[in-house]
Amino acid sequence: MAKGKKYLEALKKYDPAQLYEPPQAIDLVKEAAPARFDETVEVAVRLGVDPKHADQMVRGAVVLPHGIGKSVRVLVFAKGEKAKEAEEAGADLVGAEDMVEKIQGGFLDFDVAIATPDMMGMVGKLGRILGPRGLMPNPKTGTVTFDIRSAVRDSKAGKIEYRTEKTGIVHAPIGKVSFDRSKILDNFYTLLETLIRAKPAAAKGQYLRSITISSTMGPGIRINPVRASRPAEK
Repeated sequence: MAKGKKYLEALKKYDPAQLYEPPQAIDLVKEAAPARFDETVEVAVRLGVDPKHADQMVRGAVVLPHGIGKSVRVLVFAKGEKAKEAEEAGADLVGAEDMVEKIQGGFLDFDVAIATPDMMGMVGKLGRILGPRGLMPNPKTGTVTFDIRSAVRDSKAGKIEYRTEKTGIVHAPIGKVSFDRSKILDNFYTLLETLIRAKPAAAKGQYLRSITISSTMGPGIRINPVRASRPAEK
């Protein structure tokens, strides 16, 4: 695929063969971002797991301390007091049967879907619509819960979901190019610490195989997995 002039210029700002430490890599991503819009900073972590085996799947959610610089539109499937709780917590959309019908009719104008457990029999009908888009509520990511207030607030505050792909790679946004380096770095460390805690017992050998960070339109900067951890406080 042909690369644009700005992308090719960005490639000159770093050594593709070098493994950088996180602070350096983030500085390079910010410097090399070629687009005029505020690009998202993304991380790709290749883990030493085989997702074809259920006991090696790495999946969950984490609230990034500084969010991802995006306004998150939250939909909640709930009734009665829980519906009221969702509205008070700041949910953008709240409903039950009516919302299921709306989505079956093609409505998908939301970023996160949350449901109370008693609603899942109804919401399960939407599996073929929401599943492929990563929008299906799931207990493993905290989006099937009776603690609606916390779930909505976490989603609004910068909660992201992660899941290993077929090749064992986890892709996740960790902020915007316009963020201060310290905020992107803090988000990066928080994500990495979460992935390490989620290491399956069945995973053997090196767990963090490779880490690459980039902006939406920019080149990938490789991070040294051995030097990727948050420095210990002195």
